[in-house]
Amino acid sequence: MPVTIALIPVTGMPEISPGSDLAGLIAEHADLVDGDVIVVTQKVVSKAEGRLVPLDPTDALARDALIEKESVRILRRRGDLMMTETTHGFVCANAGVDLSNVEYGRAALLPVDADRSARRIRDGLKGRAGVSVGVIVSDTFGRTWRRGLTDVAIGTAGVAAVVDLRGTTDALGRELAVTEVCVADELAGAAELVMGKSSGIPVAVIRGVDPAWLRESSVREEIVRPYQEDLFR
Repeated sequence: MPVTIALIPVTGMPEISPGSDLAGLIAEHADLVDGDVIVVTQKVVSKAEGRLVPLDPTDALARDALIEKESVRILRRRGDLMMTETTHGFVCANAGVDLSNVEYGRAALLPVDADRSARRIRDGLKGRAGVSVGVIVSDTFGRTWRRGLTDVAIGTAGVAAVVDLRGTTDALGRELAVTEVCVADELAGAAELVMGKSSGIPVAVIRGVDPAWLRESSVREEIVRPYQEDLFR
């Protein structure tokens, strides 16, 4: 049967600051049921976890130094853009250092371990709301060889990062040999449609996902391609 999902923005969330109880705030503002998947933007996770640092946005040298500190290698440079590999294994612009939607003079860094962040929110929702849900921490990434941005998963808990279809058959009965679907990225991108970039909605609920997707998972272990398998670095 085809999967039909609902995308529900969570409105009314207050401004998040270091130490904010994200699970408690989500439980307060969302009507959750077992099997929901909660998508939470990286920005509010980073704020709650205190991943904010002072940065003068006019100081290019300080900005570059911060990006280099958050990177394990710089892959390309063009003007003020750096394509970097972060300590998490993500290949992204400027090591995820972000000045949008934060107080002037400060920058937000990626969570130290977004899988752990997702588990913390998932466990907190179980304790506060009594529901068993999946959690995705999402961030906005560009895509090599394609214009435009989309949200992707940088952390997961309780929902599959990748669904392996190898060994199953397609609609014509042919066996699939290489198909692995990154459902966490698909769900993160879908949730962004109702959160937007400037609406101040940092959380969305996805209802109706395939129950078979609700399992333990890890972006770092399932999505991040090991260096030795990468043809382009």
